[in-house]
Formats: sequence, C-alpha cells, structure tokens
Amino acid sequence: MCCSKMICDGCDHANKIREAERRLEYSCLFCRKPTVATDEECDKQRMKRIEANDPVAIKLEGVVQYRIGDHNKAFEYYTKAAELGDVEAHY
Repeated sequence: MCCSKMICDGCDHANKIREAERRLEYSCLFCRKPTVATDEECDKQRMKRIEANDPVAIKLEGVVQYRIGDHNKAFEYYTKAAELGDVEAHY
C-alpha cells in the first residue's frame, strides 16, 4: 500500500512485466514509490493514508481490526470509509 489507488489487474500485470523486463524495482503505478517490504512499513504507510482521510486505507484498517477481533473498531472504520465514499465499506 502506498497511495491507495485501485487499478485493474491487467494494468498491474502489465506494469509488473515492464518492471521485470527492465529489471526495475517494483513501485506504485501512481506515485512511483517503491513497494513496502515489511508489515511494519505497510502499517506505517496505511496510517499515513488514514490521517489523510483516504477512504480505501480507512476501509483496509477496518479489515485489519475485524481480523484481529475488534469488531467495534472495525465498524467505526467501515462507517467512516463509507461516509467518505468507499462503496465497498458498505459490505
């Protein structure tokens, strides 16, 4: 996770082929930052996006909270993401 932009699988696949053929470091299609290597880096980047009110990152934090068993906190994140326009947060 980097800038939380959603892209189609075909575009992602084409970019990965391009990066592999040119021996480039894997990076985000939108901001060109290198992809994160550890869970800690991923968590840090997600929190940065949450602070920026990114609805995709907020929904993903809801998923994380749900998986660790904090359903109340998950509900709060899903609700906020839905209010910010993430339609998947409704489900």
